[in-house]
Amino acid sequence: MDRDPVELAMFPLESVLLPGEDLPLRIFEPRYSALVRDCLDRPEPRFGVVLIARGREVGGGDGRCDVGALARIVDYVHAGAGRYTLDCRIGERIQVAEWLPDDPYPRARVRAWPDEPGPPVTAAQFRDLEDRVLALFERIAAARDVELPGRDVLLGYPEGTADDIGKLLYALASRVPMGPADRYAVLSAGSPADRLVALLEAVDSVAAMIEFQLSE
Repeated sequence: MDRDPVELAMFPLESVLLPGEDLPLRIFEPRYSALVRDCLDRPEPRFGVVLIARGREVGGGDGRCDVGALARIVDYVHAGAGRYTLDCRIGERIQVAEWLPDDPYPRARVRAWPDEPGPPVTAAQFRDLEDRVLALFERIAAARDVELPGRDVLLGYPEGTADDIGKLLYALASRVPMGPADRYAVLSAGSPADRLVALLEAVDSVAAMIEFQLSE
């Protein structure tokens, strides 16, 4: 996507999607059925996904965040009567420059938001983050009396991410059981260094919550 704003169909959700994640959707509301039909008529079927700040997905009238990501339809099933089952892949991050009228569905002018320059994230910093995430997994596993697979399995990163610290951080974040606010902080962090800080804070927050729950 170009850095200049372009018009894009938008799908507000009650969750935050990070680049590299999969997004399954079941479509039945008429306005989103129209969105899907229009997307499928284009050479590249895609739409934007953003977090709903207040309100709900169904019925409109929601308040929306202005940082999201592109969702590309990779497979679909049309079940008739405007119902679709979609398999989508989340791609690059986007910023909303301007919300447009919801006619016939949510739309906005958006621009691509690649990672900004910042201090480098060192191998030692990333390894420390991995260790803290693994420690979190081990604490959860111990509480549930389950055995975890090895480090390589738990931290197996998608192809094409090994030399991109920004993508590695997204991939690691997608494994952490954090809430929408923490996920949004990770998504909206400008640089990989900022994303590292946001993810460290999220891991600490989840760890504290788990310890509190286990102490009750």
